[in-house]
Amino acid sequence: MYRIDTLLKLKEKLFHTNDLALLWGITNKNTLYTTIKRYVQKGILIPIHKGFYSTIPIDQVDPFKLAIGYLHRFAYISCETILIRKGIIFQKENYLTLISSVSKKFSVVNHSYLVRRLKDTYLYNDRGIDIINGVMMAGVERAVADLLYFNPEFYFDNEKKIDWKKVKQIQKEVGYL
Repeated sequence: MYRIDTLLKLKEKLFHTNDLALLWGITNKNTLYTTIKRYVQKGILIPIHKGFYSTIPIDQVDPFKLAIGYLHRFAYISCETILIRKGIIFQKENYLTLISSVSKKFSVVNHSYLVRRLKDTYLYNDRGIDIINGVMMAGVERAVADLLYFNPEFYFDNEKKIDWKKVKQIQKEVGYL
C-alpha cells in the first residue's frame, strides 16, 4: 500500500513528524523528511507548525483538536472555556483553556490557547470529564473544581448554574481537598 493511501484513510487528520515515521515505517530521517517535503509540495500535507501537519485545510480543523494535537500530550478542555460557554462566566473568551502536564501559552492559526499545569495525580483522574467529538472536556462542576484549584478566590458571575455539592464531591474524589 502506498504511503498516501495509509495517510488519507485514517480518521485522524493531524500528525507530528514522529507520527508519520511510525505510520509509514520509516526509520531513515532523510527519507522521512524528503517524503514529508514532497507531500507538502503536492498539498497532501499542510504544515501548521514546525513538525506538525494536517491532511485537511487548517480552517476545517476543530480548534480543540488542534490544541491537543499541537501539545502532543494528555490534555483536556476546562476552566474558563467551559464556564464561559455554559453561561457561568460572562467575560469574553480571549483564549481556549486546557489542562495538561505543562504550563504554556501559544497561538496556532487564529486561535490562542492557555494551558495550565496540573499534577499528574489530579490530571489523570477522569472524574467529571467527558469525551465530546473525540475531545476530552470537563463538565461544569469539574471546570469549577479545576478553576478553584488554580484560584480559590475566583468569582463566578452566575453561581446559580453550579451544583456546589457535585463540585465538592469532585474536589474530594480528584484530591483537591
